[in-house]
Amino acid sequence: MARFVDDLRALALAWGAPGLALVAFLDSSFLPLPGITDVLLIAMVANHPEAAPLHVVAAVVGSVAGCLVMHTIGKKGGEPLVRKRFPGKRVEDAMRALQRYGVMSVLIPSLLPPPAPFKIFVLLAGVVGIGATRFATAIAIGRGIRYTALALLAIRYGPRATTYLAEHGTAASLALAGTLGAGFATYLVWRKARGGKNR
Repeated sequence: MARFVDDLRALALAWGAPGLALVAFLDSSFLPLPGITDVLLIAMVANHPEAAPLHVVAAVVGSVAGCLVMHTIGKKGGEPLVRKRFPGKRVEDAMRALQRYGVMSVLIPSLLPPPAPFKIFVLLAGVVGIGATRFATAIAIGRGIRYTALALLAIRYGPRATTYLAEHGTAASLALAGTLGAGFATYLVWRKARGGKNR
């Protein structure tokens, strides 16, 4: 597996943006490649800062496409398929989050670095019936924010951005996810209060 990952990384670096899109697609679909998309994005942007927007878009498009494959598998395979792959408690917790918070339960995990759980939410989003358009939009927003932040780090720190990410990436991602979650909770409270006034 390590040899395959090394070959894939070399191929992606040789292909540039299309190679990055391919890796993001594989990582977000059926082939787990934790962290490789982040590392490749940083390397490509550090080497070619002027092409940062292209590389961010490539990573986002690849990730959204891969997630849509998993969403479709979840939709067609249903809950039994997901339960075969993940422990029961994790499925129950993820199902409750998706049923209560909808696409926010997909958007927030899409911001977080590995090993934060993500694919279970992607698969179950199809199971609970979240539409493909809303789902893809949430993934695009979450990954867009994440990959843009990584590109900015690469522009500022160059190859050293990988070290910075290892030291501070998790804390920064959690802070951002917490801010989004707090904002969403505030919106829910506001909507509920407004609904009560309109009765």
